[in-house]
Amino acid sequence: MASIDSPVLLAIKDMDNQVFGAFSSHPFRVSECCYGTGETFLYSFSPNFNIFRWSGENYYFVKGFLDSLQMGAGGGRFGLWLDADLNRGSSYSCHTFHNQPLSPHHDFTVQELEAWTFE
Repeated sequence: MASIDSPVLLAIKDMDNQVFGAFSSHPFRVSECCYGTGETFLYSFSPNFNIFRWSGENYYFVKGFLDSLQMGAGGGRFGLWLDADLNRGSSYSCHTFHNQPLSPHHDFTVQELEAWTFE
């Protein structure tokens, strides 16, 4: 995705067949600080469809490391965290989105992952 320069919709299905993900207003990249805008959000399809929009509390939208991707933060936890191999992740309530955890287990294993871009 290094050549992508557009928003990204991330869709994840975990090993419990729960579907959830995130929309990033900016492409994913390695960064020293958080980036993105208030258009960034998290979503979940379980038990009902929910969108967790920006709370306005902080600007911790997206941060990329060589070993992980983080979306939303605050209170010492991330709204969505994925490891570098996109095999494992975690989801907790965070201040950025005031979200519910996206997976029924805070720590989850990825069964399927798709990334869609917009031009």
